[in-house]
Amino acid sequence: MANEAVQAVVAAAGGRRLADGEWGVTVDDVGGWPLDVGVRLRRGVLRAQAFVAGSGSLDEHELLVRNRGLLLVRFAHTGSGDVWLVGELMEEHVSEASVDRLLGLVVQAAADVRALVAASA
Repeated sequence: MANEAVQAVVAAAGGRRLADGEWGVTVDDVGGWPLDVGVRLRRGVLRAQAFVAGSGSLDEHELLVRNRGLLLVRFAHTGSGDVWLVGELMEEHVSEASVDRLLGLVVQAAADVRALVAASA
């Protein structure tokens, strides 16, 4: 059931199946450049993640403040400082509507932060 729901939403968004339980969606223009979102269903959790901005683009404290206002998604950064968005749903809550909402929240949060990066450049 969850696989079919994810597949339907990803296909409708022009995405693709990469492997069993893994998909990719590219949104052409999010803050000036494409946003590649990876989606994976493993061990009962649906996870969506996307690279948002490079190291040094944002104050880490800004991301912490933004995380407080987000639902289902959160900002994270790698050891090198690259900024990523991560969102998760438990498999029992996966439906076409919930997957669509999760992906929408990822895109919106990425757009907001990329706009902030562009404004400060």
